[in-house]
Amino acid sequence: MKITKDINIAVPIPIEGKQKSKQNAESTNTETEIVDGCKKKSVKHQELLYKKYYGYIMAVCLAYCKDKNVAQEVVNDVFIKVFDSIASYDIGLPFKGWLRRIAINCSIDELRKNKKFMNHLDIAQPTLELPSTDLVDTLTVQEIYHMLGKLPEILRIVFNLYEVEGYKHKEIADLLDIGESSSRTYLARAKTSLRSIASEHWK
Repeated sequence: MKITKDINIAVPIPIEGKQKSKQNAESTNTETEIVDGCKKKSVKHQELLYKKYYGYIMAVCLAYCKDKNVAQEVVNDVFIKVFDSIASYDIGLPFKGWLRRIAINCSIDELRKNKKFMNHLDIAQPTLELPSTDLVDTLTVQEIYHMLGKLPEILRIVFNLYEVEGYKHKEIADLLDIGESSSRTYLARAKTSLRSIASEHWK
């Protein structure tokens, strides 16, 4: 009869293996655990949240702040605000949506602080009719963001808020301190400009 025994042998884990184990441990932290940790002011969980959402927040800020250095400053402001106010976050709401709104508000605050909205386009002329969006609708997200970078700042921001974020014209007007009719005009001009840019892109 063959008898076998279970023998436990302690095998040293290489340094590289320890690093991978640490990374795997970090990756197992769920969003809820990270948020709960941040609510308890855990520095470890704040670092995890920063690493997890840094790229996402930067992408949002770059949609409004073209200068990468400015966007980086806004990202830092976003995380400071997040850590300061996370105790009031309602866990029943989508966390990324909550983060995104803070990022948008911080981006707009930065632009207003630097008086970026002082040079609005002339809107005294009659409001433009909304153009056909056939060309715009066929663009990829990457193409749209590239082309948005060529628009005047106010047009880019209104387009982002309305078409990408889903804000209503009244919300945009309140956020940017402009009239609802101005918001509609800027959106129409943004679409007109995008169609023109798209037409040049495909020539």
